[in-house]
Amino acid sequence: MVVRIDKFYSKYLKRHVVLDVFLPPHYHQETEAYPVLYANDGQDMEGVKMENTLTGLYQDNKLPKIIVVAVHTCSERLQEYGTAAMPDYKGRGSKADKYTKFVMDELMPYIHQSYRVKKEATHTAFMGFSLGGLSAFDITWHHPYAFTKVGVFSGSFWWRKKAYEDGYDDENDRIMHNLIRQSSYKKGLKMWFEVGTADEKDDRNNNGIIDAIDDTLDLMTELEKKGYKKDADMRYLCIEGGEHNQKTWATCLPDFLTWAFVK
Repeated sequence: MVVRIDKFYSKYLKRHVVLDVFLPPHYHQETEAYPVLYANDGQDMEGVKMENTLTGLYQDNKLPKIIVVAVHTCSERLQEYGTAAMPDYKGRGSKADKYTKFVMDELMPYIHQSYRVKKEATHTAFMGFSLGGLSAFDITWHHPYAFTKVGVFSGSFWWRKKAYEDGYDDENDRIMHNLIRQSSYKKGLKMWFEVGTADEKDDRNNNGIIDAIDDTLDLMTELEKKGYKKDADMRYLCIEGGEHNQKTWATCLPDFLTWAFVK
């Protein structure tokens, strides 16, 4: 069952936000509370087959019941998603701090009050695609008391503070990589990353590996330096032939859901 909320007003974003809330079977006949997954780019849930995937996993007893809160974006996507600490070199992500406040101070309290969700961070996850994946990771990374799992599908970890022609270099100018270097280890945080080998064609350092893969693996290296361990704390899924689209992300969704919510 999917509940559509058309006009959830955000004072931070100064607009109405559309939400889709995916409730588990028999929600209204039961009294228990459920783990919750927040998702960026809620308008893409049909394309990635969220409802069908949940139904199939429930029927096969491969996933415990959860609630999914899918947040639709709008024409301001390039400004609302990104890294809250700073916009990129083109000024994109200028409202990412406001979007973060919307999630933390408006959306989550509303969901906690309106639905039977488990409020503990251990039962709360966030996910997103592309730039929405960067946003989900940024919010989770800076609020480990609220989330302990994050899923990033084809994450925009190229997000940078300097243009290539202005002397850009990987070591200093990728924003999320720098934010991790400047941060401390977040106990209990676990991360899931997916990239497709056909996510893009760009290869800025001419090493034969597309940037989407390099940027994700480099981010994981920074996380390892902080103390996170592959497999135990981070799952990396590289899809051969996987593209930057809903079709590929749909094929990976069951893996993420079971990783995040099956103990």
